[in-house]
Amino acid sequence: VQLQAYGGGLVQAGGSLRLSCTASGRTFNSYVMGWFRQAPGVEREFVAARSRSGTSVYADSVKGRFTISRDSAKNTLYLQMNSLKPDDTAVYYCVVDSNVILSSIRSASAYDHWGQGTQVTVSS
Repeated sequence: VQLQAYGGGLVQAGGSLRLSCTASGRTFNSYVMGWFRQAPGVEREFVAARSRSGTSVYADSVKGRFTISRDSAKNTLYLQMNSLKPDDTAVYYCVVDSNVILSSIRSASAYDHWGQGTQVTVSS
């Protein structure tokens, strides 16, 4: 399984970015896919995930501002980030796993496959 995340960059507060993550190696229709982020000196934190049934789950800190979606035909996961804040500055990682259950979807340890990360920097 290989995950390639891209789309990060530098943006002013209030701006938008769209992250993409392309998965390869197998078909991921039955997998949970999601995003985590890590700021310097902070543990990785859950951002959003898409369950097998299509349910979207969000961290409270991004709810209403971020939207997760996936294009199964392209094996690609997206994270549309609007109304960005300086606190959103972090390296964003996409994740995928076939064995994540809904109760564990926010747990980093539940995912075996991680992309390389893409930097998002929000200036004030």
